[in-house]
Amino acid sequence: MTAAKRDRSGTDQGRGDTLSARQAASSVGAIERPERGEGVPPPAREHPAPDGSTARLATEHPAQKPSTCEPDPFDAHAIRAQFPIFRAKRDKPLSYLDSAATSQKPDAVLEAMDHYYSNFNANIHRGIYGIAEEATAAYEDARRRVAAFVNARSPRELIFTRNSTEAINLVAYSWGRPQLKSGDAIVLTEMEHHSNLVPWQILAAERGIELRFIPVTGSGELDLSTLPALLADGRAKLVAVVHISNVLGTVNPVAEIARDAHAAGALMLVDASQSVPHCPVDVQALGCDFMAFTSHKMLGPTGIGALWARRELLEAMPPFLGGGEMIREVKLRESQWNELPWKFEAGTMAIAEAVGFGAAVDYLTALGMDRVFAHDRELAATTMERLREVPDLTILGPPAGRRGGVIAFTLDGLHPHDVATVLDDEGVAVRAGHHCAMPLHEKLGVPASARASFHCYTVPAEIDALVRGLHRARKVFAA
Repeated sequence: MTAAKRDRSGTDQGRGDTLSARQAASSVGAIERPERGEGVPPPAREHPAPDGSTARLATEHPAQKPSTCEPDPFDAHAIRAQFPIFRAKRDKPLSYLDSAATSQKPDAVLEAMDHYYSNFNANIHRGIYGIAEEATAAYEDARRRVAAFVNARSPRELIFTRNSTEAINLVAYSWGRPQLKSGDAIVLTEMEHHSNLVPWQILAAERGIELRFIPVTGSGELDLSTLPALLADGRAKLVAVVHISNVLGTVNPVAEIARDAHAAGALMLVDASQSVPHCPVDVQALGCDFMAFTSHKMLGPTGIGALWARRELLEAMPPFLGGGEMIREVKLRESQWNELPWKFEAGTMAIAEAVGFGAAVDYLTALGMDRVFAHDRELAATTMERLREVPDLTILGPPAGRRGGVIAFTLDGLHPHDVATVLDDEGVAVRAGHHCAMPLHEKLGVPASARASFHCYTVPAEIDALVRGLHRARKVFAA
């Protein structure tokens, strides 16, 4: 009886020699392991394409495949066949042009999550039985793959969050509150998503911090000639910039901005929500200090994202949330925090979603991020050319060569919601509104816009459907 009580107590408190060894094997060991561990989902099954053939993309990492001299052509139609939403029967084919809001999910991701739930669904880092250790290994293996995807120096620099919004709030709370004081300044831009604006507004109101802004030019790009003056007095402690605008598609030179920030004694945060899903991103090459991104825009599930930060910053930051798992030892009046990365991951995390996130990273890696971005840009150029066929249409933002796969536009005399409603009747899904960027729309002098955005599965026929739908919208509202 005494031994049984001691074992249960050890499980709850994380003590006991045997338990400690098992936990080390399923947490620290899993995160640092150089090769993929247990709990990794099997390759995706084959699925019927619309033409009756089969299409598949293995979830295995490209490093496990034989190398070839010439890469396979980027075939968006074959890729599209691996996404079940496009195989669903509908009255009209789905033209999904809202990938900047959320991406669709391939079979490989859905099957990876199903494999977890069907074969080793258990809580992580706690249990000492087999499927719990499998679940822990799969969760930490996903962290390792996501960290490698952005070229982090260590998986310990990669914190799982709910999304980019929570990642930025974590920085505002755990770094900003201890470090910033009245009179300090934060430099932002006029094109930020609300997620990289509102947390700093809250902190500024609490602490008397000044918010400064890099302006947006008439072409939809940052006026970086203003940055030296914004940094000149030495009061700026953080520069926080979106990598690719979710409205304008503008690709900002964040490495250049980071160098200027560091030269002025400020840290650099990058909102990479629209860049990590679409183009190669290397946190070491960018030279930033914090970077936020999210799974659901990169073919993965909702409910999980990531914060990457330099390890020395994370080590010095206090926890964001308190509770289970983020502690090493708890007494009635004080606690000792867990080591990285678990110090910032309180409670039961999104385990299945982490597994899906890892599968999404494998999928994108196999496609090749250079090729994904080239596909996006080719579609952007084609779409911008085709939209010129529509009278009274204005495209917001820079030329195709200086943007990602995002195109926002207005149609004179028509509200974007009305445009989107007509397009929906044609099976075309676009975003309409301010796209969580109200200050940017105010700067542009428009209350709202419609937005088409692309991913690896977008095909030219969807652009044709968009243009047909826009012509129909003009006719409907002209009547």
